[in-house]
Amino acid sequence: EVSEMSERSKQNVAHGLAWSYYVGYLKIVLPRMKKSMEEFSRANPNLVACRKTWKLHILVPLNCDVYDELEKADSNIQYVTDLTETTLARAGTKKRVYKHSLYAIRDEENQLWHCAVEYATPLQSLYAMSQDECAAFSREERLEQAKLFYRTLEEILKGSKECADTYRLIAYEEPEEAERHFLSREIVWHLRQEHHEEISVLEGSHPHTPYTALDSAELNLQISVSDLPQPLRTDGF
Repeated sequence: EVSEMSERSKQNVAHGLAWSYYVGYLKIVLPRMKKSMEEFSRANPNLVACRKTWKLHILVPLNCDVYDELEKADSNIQYVTDLTETTLARAGTKKRVYKHSLYAIRDEENQLWHCAVEYATPLQSLYAMSQDECAAFSREERLEQAKLFYRTLEEILKGSKECADTYRLIAYEEPEEAERHFLSREIVWHLRQEHHEEISVLEGSHPHTPYTALDSAELNLQISVSDLPQPLRTDGF
């Protein structure tokens, strides 16, 4: 009966996508993130000097609008290079390659900030489902699913010791009126927060608790906690 209720309300969609994204991708690549950034930093010491930015910045647009090329989303975001790839045998695929791209983000003062950034790819599936008649996903349901995806992924990653301090979730809602450089400003805001955190640690002061532009409390889901699918155990991973 509980399973049927979850099916009818589509609660299991975002929950499953978040777990799949973590187990099938993030749990594989995030623990290797620091090493990749360290290798790049040694070769390019002036580009990524702040160690607090040595993480994967994951974009979570709540409208599920994902661009294949970040430069098309915002011209102030420019591709620089790829970081060291990880090659693994995975599910029958020999030498499957995992890699991340480094970007230069230009701020309003024309200063360049460098970081590894990419979209949370499962949002493409949510968007595609909302366009497919078979899925019967409305725009409102897609928004709720995106919020649930973010909240679930956030909780999963918080409980993952191997992924600690290797990522930063950047959830945001696009403004109603189009802004040319909204995304670059959003990313730079987070990079500045990370710089402040590093400076606070170096100076010996207590660092401010980091927060995203949209945290869980702001993602007001119209779903009761008791109705949500229960998370799997993470202590066995």
